[in-house]
Amino acid sequence: MRIGHGYDVHRLVEGRKLILGGTEIPYKKGLLGHSDADVLLHAVSDSLLGALALGDIGCLFPDTDPAYEGADSLLLLQKVVQKVREKGYSVENLDATILCQEPKLRPYIAEMRKNIAKACLIEPQRVSVKATTEEGLGFTGSGEGIAAHCVCLLTEKNN
Repeated sequence: MRIGHGYDVHRLVEGRKLILGGTEIPYKKGLLGHSDADVLLHAVSDSLLGALALGDIGCLFPDTDPAYEGADSLLLLQKVVQKVREKGYSVENLDATILCQEPKLRPYIAEMRKNIAKACLIEPQRVSVKATTEEGLGFTGSGEGIAAHCVCLLTEKNN
C-alpha cells in the first residue's frame, strides 16, 4: 500500500469559469491558472503522484508548456492514473476537502465524485469530496482563492 497527500490553491478572478472536480460551478469568479485551474483535481493528481514519489503535476504538465494552456484537468488526471497503473498500482480510495467560503458546493459534490471516480477507474463510493468554509479567515475565507487537500490510498495490483 502507498499513501499520498496533495494540496493545491488558486486565486479567484473575474472572467474565468469556476471548475471544481470537473464540474462547472455557476459563480461570478473562476480560478486563475495555466490550465482550467481545477484546484480539486490538481490536489487529487498530486496525492496520486506523491504516493509513488513521482513529483507533482507541475513536473508532468508544466505551465511553461503551451500544450497545457486551458487544459482540462480531468484529462490530466486520467494521464496521472495511467502512470499510477503503469507503476503497478491502482487507486483504492480518495478523501478530498475543498476550502471555499463561497459559492456553496453541496449541490455539485455528487457530480464531482462521479467525475473523479471515472477518471481514477473506481466506483464513486470510494471517492469522498467535502467542502468547508474557513469562517471568513485567511485567503480562502476572504474569497481571494480556493484550496483543496486530498489523501489517497494506492494498492499494488496482483499481476
